[in-house]
Amino acid sequence: MKVKFILAVFISLWLMLIVRVFYLAVESNTYYEQLSYNNTVKSELIAPVRGEIVDRNNNPIAINKLGFKIQLRPHLLSKKEQHIFDEEINNLVKVLPSLEKEKLIKNYKKKDSYYNHDFIDIVSFISYEEILPVYTLLNLRKNLKIISAPKRYYPYHEIAAHSIGYVSRANKKDIKDDALIELIGYTGKTGVEKYYNTYLQGEAGEREIKVNANNQEIEELSYKKSIEDSKLTLSIDMELQKYISSLFEHKAGAVIVMDVDGAILSASSFPEYNLNTFVSGISYEDWDKLSNSLDKPFTNKLVNGLYPPGSVIKTGLGLLYITTELDEHWSVNCEASLPLGGRIFRCWKQRGHGSTDVRKAIRESCDDFFYKGSLIVGNKKMSEGLIRYGLGQKTGVDLPNEFIGIVPSRDWKRKKYNRSWNVGETVNMSIGQGDFLTTPMQIAQFTALMATGKLPTPHFAKKIGEKIYQSSLTDVLNEEEKNKLPLIQKAMYEVCNYPSGTATGYLNSKVTIAGKTGTAQVVGILQDIEERELEHEMEYYTRSHAWFTSYGPYKNPQYVVMVMVEHGGHGGAAAGSIVSSIYNKLLELEYIK
Repeated sequence: MKVKFILAVFISLWLMLIVRVFYLAVESNTYYEQLSYNNTVKSELIAPVRGEIVDRNNNPIAINKLGFKIQLRPHLLSKKEQHIFDEEINNLVKVLPSLEKEKLIKNYKKKDSYYNHDFIDIVSFISYEEILPVYTLLNLRKNLKIISAPKRYYPYHEIAAHSIGYVSRANKKDIKDDALIELIGYTGKTGVEKYYNTYLQGEAGEREIKVNANNQEIEELSYKKSIEDSKLTLSIDMELQKYISSLFEHKAGAVIVMDVDGAILSASSFPEYNLNTFVSGISYEDWDKLSNSLDKPFTNKLVNGLYPPGSVIKTGLGLLYITTELDEHWSVNCEASLPLGGRIFRCWKQRGHGSTDVRKAIRESCDDFFYKGSLIVGNKKMSEGLIRYGLGQKTGVDLPNEFIGIVPSRDWKRKKYNRSWNVGETVNMSIGQGDFLTTPMQIAQFTALMATGKLPTPHFAKKIGEKIYQSSLTDVLNEEEKNKLPLIQKAMYEVCNYPSGTATGYLNSKVTIAGKTGTAQVVGILQDIEERELEHEMEYYTRSHAWFTSYGPYKNPQYVVMVMVEHGGHGGAAAGSIVSSIYNKLLELEYIK
């Protein structure tokens, strides 16, 4: 009996061993085969080269500067390997004196760990010219890798900085949103660099290599090329951009030159800054200087600057007035002030404008006409109409994080502040003041609507690769508005060409243009002040913003030129010569025949 038991146990053990051997040899073959494959074959992603950005004339705006990055073998900080680490670092600093030893060590320690078996970036970029004399010597060192690594470069430095934007090192949020960015290490942060980032960065390639036990490459098994060099052609003209930047020297504000279909020839936010300082990382000193400036150079004023529009919205309001409760023959007797609700609403002209219809009100920018018209038309029709005309909503321009501004209304105030509306706010709104806020891009779009009757979508892209960007026009006017629009256009012509026009005395344009000036207050005027302080006598940051928006040629609208000078005072005086110079440049460059 005892023998049978021992035999049974012996047979059972052998059966278990046979089953286990069968499982390991047959059933687990696929698993261990893959494990073995993974231990000998590595997959490497290949970073694509970022696509270039050029202007409408194929002038390079954002390019890739040829250079290299230097990598060092991991696990060199142990006692056994420390001397190798010190030797490599000292040698690098010796042959490339521009490198900082402490920074190299810091970069290495940041990424070196027991679990990391990949070479570590210790120099993210060094120029081709600098490394060329020592490239062969460094490339022979088995602990180092010299790998091609292009760096973004902006040949025009600060010109059109806010429109183009810049590329900089990716942060954790960027990497979380896009795995490819972790491989590349850089991403578009602002401007079209950010808006078209996915297109510009391309797609990663991949190679499979066989490695030995020391993680050294033996053989390349497969190679898939990355998708790269995705070219983006913008509609802007960098020669025009440079010229406009020279006109705006020592000024703050924004300028937009756009064809009436929405293609942007030039768009600048001032002050500008050198884009190249952000590619590798800006110094604390430069950062403090820019971030503490009262002129806010970091703000893209084209789409993120919110300003009271002042009188430039009188053209749209005039159209709404004569197509709703009023007609083109309705007039007021401007006596320079309107008492209402215990306060006085003044017209800018101290003696008043006398009898004023809609044409004269736009031509001479009579506040009283719009005050009294607003009391008849009402806030609801005014706000709904202006929103339909493109204000208080995004223009759709291809820039990131566009602001919508504010067209104030009863509903808006109730939602925002849970307070009731008062009639004085309607009156304030009629001259583009109070809570009314717009962006320069919205005013440019709004002006194009006044010029043609169509609302365009502003855009910087001309061609994405070989695909031509299609402009978009929206029909937002009703039939009566279309019929009455020529009257508003005539009034805008008179602003720039009649002796009494608010811009006429400040223009010397060779192109016949139509437009509207605006002076937007940034500080309130006390009720008991009878004599207003002149703009040039005020402290700079308390002066009004100066607007001048226009289109030309008058009889055949082709381009919108919008200029906003922060704290410039009167629109015509501050911006008239700039607007004239831009139209003359458009003529010189043969955009206008």
